[in-house]
Amino acid sequence: MTDAQRLATALNAHLKAPQFSNQKARATARQEPAVNWPKTKVLNEDFNPDVDGYESFVMNDGTICAWQPGQFRYVASKSS
Repeated sequence: MTDAQRLATALNAHLKAPQFSNQKARATARQEPAVNWPKTKVLNEDFNPDVDGYESFVMNDGTICAWQPGQFRYVASKSS
């Protein structure tokens, strides 16, 4: 859960920027070596930015740095 929490903290700090975007979220996630990109791609397979807001990221330990649209922030969660 530590990896997902670390990424959530980094992403939430960037959310305060006026021009935050999915591209900037991905760029931040790319700096985190614990992101499991193949599983992240599967998780976001049906992702629609107009509906979903921002992508979520799967970590190597199986936890998820998940976007919470109602709260407008990222949170660390255990995979479902």
